[in-house]
Amino acid sequence: MQPKRILFVCLGNICRSPMAEGVFNKIVAGQGVQKAFEVDSAGLSNYHEGELPDACMRWHAEKRGYRLTHRSRPVTANDFEYFDLIMGMDEQNMRQLHRLAATPEQAAKVRRMTDFCQNLQASEVPDPYYGGDQGFENVIDLLEDCCQGLYEFLKK
Repeated sequence: MQPKRILFVCLGNICRSPMAEGVFNKIVAGQGVQKAFEVDSAGLSNYHEGELPDACMRWHAEKRGYRLTHRSRPVTANDFEYFDLIMGMDEQNMRQLHRLAATPEQAAKVRRMTDFCQNLQASEVPDPYYGGDQGFENVIDLLEDCCQGLYEFLKK
C-alpha cells in the first residue's frame, strides 16, 4: 500500500511548516504507523532555502521533545502531483497555493491546517516570528491540535 503523502506549507519553511512536519511525524511514530505516511514541508518563498528552521522555533520545539532538522525548500510544481494533501497555514498561503495549482485536481489537494483543529479555535496558524516566546508556544499548541485532528481524519 502506498503511503499517504502530506506536504505542510508556510511562507519561508523555517517556522510553522517544519514544526507541523515534526509534530505529525511524532504522532505517527507514536502510533507505529510511520510507513503509512510520507511527510515533508516547504515554503512559498525561497528566501531561506537550505536553512534549518528558525533557532527560536527549534528551541521551543526541543522543549516539547521535537527535533527539527528539515532544511528549507520552496514549493515546486511537482509537489502538486506528488503529494496527496498540501496543508496551508494561513489565508495568504492558501491563496498562493491555489494560484500555483495547475488543475482543479491539484487545487483540491490544498487544505487549511486549522480545518483540523479539535480543541482550539483558530482561523489560521499565525506566523510566530514577531510574537515573542508566546507566539512560538501558541503555534506549537495549534499545530499539536491540528496535526492530531489531521491524523484522526486520515486514519478513517
